[in-house]
Amino acid sequence: MKISIVIPCYNERATIGTVLQRVTAVDMDKEVIVIDDASGDGTRELLEGELAPLVDRLVVHERNQGKGAALHSGFAVATGDVVLVQDADLEYDCSDYPALLQPLKDNVADVVYGSRFIGSRPHRVLYFWHRVGNGFLTLCSNVFTNLNLTDMECGYKLFRKHVLDGIELTEKRFGFEPEVTAKIARMDVRIYEVGISYAGRTYAEGKKVGWRDGVRALYVIIKCAPIFSRRSTR
Repeated sequence: MKISIVIPCYNERATIGTVLQRVTAVDMDKEVIVIDDASGDGTRELLEGELAPLVDRLVVHERNQGKGAALHSGFAVATGDVVLVQDADLEYDCSDYPALLQPLKDNVADVVYGSRFIGSRPHRVLYFWHRVGNGFLTLCSNVFTNLNLTDMECGYKLFRKHVLDGIELTEKRFGFEPEVTAKIARMDVRIYEVGISYAGRTYAEGKKVGWRDGVRALYVIIKCAPIFSRRSTR
């Protein structure tokens, strides 16, 4: 089973090297795809220079388009049987890959979501209201999709490639998470959750998700709800 690891990246010069080293160290049949979303801090130069040997395919956006758009570009060139989304900010731990992949290897799942809120893996203690917001968005998503996810917004998501090929994704920024969740919920696919560790960043450390992204996520949840959308997946 070949894994395409898709890494959207925007202004992550301080962390991208460590992320790529950790991804490369994972022993599996994989390809590493990095999408630089018009970084202005030297990230692209690092990826084209000293980090180039760690990247199988580099996709460059000439203007910033958002995480969702970066993922669209990465999915389009992925050749693996499974696509894994890996953020570039060190919040997620590559040592969780085997656990995340196991339901796919056991052929009981087509999609696997990581969850920061189940299991016994370590979690950094951070913002109360951020946790409340995540819980509220997950609840709203579950209401409209009839799923029972605990962490819809988690960055770790794995898909069999044919699942991604069967949906049309349009959200360019952080609306990707609720959109992809709504659209796979309408498909005849098996979805699992696996508890993961989480080392969240503060805003001073470079965290990019803010309250406006939460508002957009809520809009996308409602927009993609079956009662408001006549389309199934496309």
